[in-house]
Amino acid sequence: MELAQVRLLVTDFAACYRFYSHVLGLKPQSGAVNGPYEKFSPAVGSAGIALQDRGMMAEVLGELGDTATGHRSLVVLRVDDLDAYCARITERGATLLHGPAPMTDRMRVAHLKDPEGNLVELQEWLLLRS
Repeated sequence: MELAQVRLLVTDFAACYRFYSHVLGLKPQSGAVNGPYEKFSPAVGSAGIALQDRGMMAEVLGELGDTATGHRSLVVLRVDDLDAYCARITERGATLLHGPAPMTDRMRVAHLKDPEGNLVELQEWLLLRS
């Protein structure tokens, strides 16, 4: 078994597309700016984050409401230099909710939300210090 992607069901596809591609800097697979589906990949690794139009999936399952409420996901991305990455994405329109700040003695984190309210955690793994 291999994890292929985490898929987020969204209502404002274009805004989420812009966030994951232009703000976070993930590479879109096909350039489907208006959906109904797009996969985004980081520069390294094989798994990705995908967006799917919520209405399209509601037609398949018949049980999804128009909008989700509450926090339903937490997307976690590891970066090498948290401070530099946060500076770049805030210049491109991201609003940090928290951090960059230590979470443990081995990790620093920052948190933000995508346009649909999904939480995104950025992690920088620290070397163990003796």
